[in-house]
Amino acid sequence: MEFPGCRPFEGASQGSRIPRMWPCSLPDGQRDALDRALRECRTPAYLFDARAAVRCAALLEPLRREAGLRVLYAVKALPLGAMAAALAPALDGFAVSSRNEAELARRHLRPGQTLHLTSPGLRADDTPRIGALCSHVAFNSLGQAARLAGALPPGCSPGLRVNPRCSSLDDPRYDPCRPASRLGEPVEVVEELLRRRPDRLGPLRGVHFHVSFAAAGYEPVLSALERVEPLLERWPGGLDWINLGGGVLPARVSRWDDLRAAVLRLRSRGLEVFHEPGKGLVGECGRLVTSVVDRFTRDGTEILVLDTSVAHHPEVFEYGRAPALANEDDEGRHRVLLSGASCLAGDLFGEYRFDRVPEVGERLVFTGVGAYSLVKANRFNGIPLPEVWLLEAGGGARCLGRDGPGDFLRRWDGDNESECLREVRGR
Repeated sequence: MEFPGCRPFEGASQGSRIPRMWPCSLPDGQRDALDRALRECRTPAYLFDARAAVRCAALLEPLRREAGLRVLYAVKALPLGAMAAALAPALDGFAVSSRNEAELARRHLRPGQTLHLTSPGLRADDTPRIGALCSHVAFNSLGQAARLAGALPPGCSPGLRVNPRCSSLDDPRYDPCRPASRLGEPVEVVEELLRRRPDRLGPLRGVHFHVSFAAAGYEPVLSALERVEPLLERWPGGLDWINLGGGVLPARVSRWDDLRAAVLRLRSRGLEVFHEPGKGLVGECGRLVTSVVDRFTRDGTEILVLDTSVAHHPEVFEYGRAPALANEDDEGRHRVLLSGASCLAGDLFGEYRFDRVPEVGERLVFTGVGAYSLVKANRFNGIPLPEVWLLEAGGGARCLGRDGPGDFLRRWDGDNESECLREVRGR
């Protein structure tokens, strides 16, 4: 298969133009699976590489084995059951943010693994079921804990999300510690309670915090731990666990010693220590394959219209980021604006360089779209959702789902009433 302007895959046979892989080259069997998926998928299509995600999870294996760190996959990044099933053997459980995610993760939980939830929007009517599904629930505020902790069954360990109030991010859109943050009880409030009303904290058996976003190291996590750790020794009755959150990309971490020391120190106090990467495991395992459906020039700019849209990768529009393109030639002679298929004027992926401008019908491949793409995708303008393909850990490739006109009509024209809708109408 030819990809205009794409550099050859390292080690590929003469004439092969398979997009480059990150972070590792694929074994021969997996390369064949990728080639098959690229040939057979109907665009637009997501291709999710389970083996690449498992390799990222393996980077944390030494900390699991040597320090006792318990690694959870944060399902919110990519709530795909097949990916959860592929990752489960390399994990200690899952972290979720809602009842729906908890229902999905529970299906793939293995014996001895744990399921953790924290959410600022926890509902009273969902809490009993969440307590039945989850082993740990970290309440987002003291008020939430006071109202809902009583609905948890004895086997579910309640905790509190603490906001360490130590920002390490310049962009407040990603910063859990931004001013007036709604994410977690401020650390100074907890400190004051420990002085004046420690009894209010006694029923809570764990502490959760999260401060990072796409960090290349654990320094922000360790700085936050410095703010939180003094609380642990003063907690009435002691604590059973601490969750360090996620937001770190293990494949970009160069130093592990400080985190290992911190985990061992916490473990020496009798605490279970959890870490919940999401994007760090699946961010680079996804591709969005698309076809060129039109080509023209406007005001001197060469424009290609694709059969996908920023609605299939909303963070492109939300955060103004141009996604990486496997087909781009950094030294190409032509600058081309890649645009989506919708009527939104800002449905633009960005400008890219090619040695030859792709023709109508040729395929392009965006990379690094494993996280927050599928779960945020929508059918704006009635454009079908992308097909979903999985490159399996065993080396195969299979299509998991395809969207069609019937799905759009069922969703919006009431052809197939859901159980929830029938319940509402029956009230």
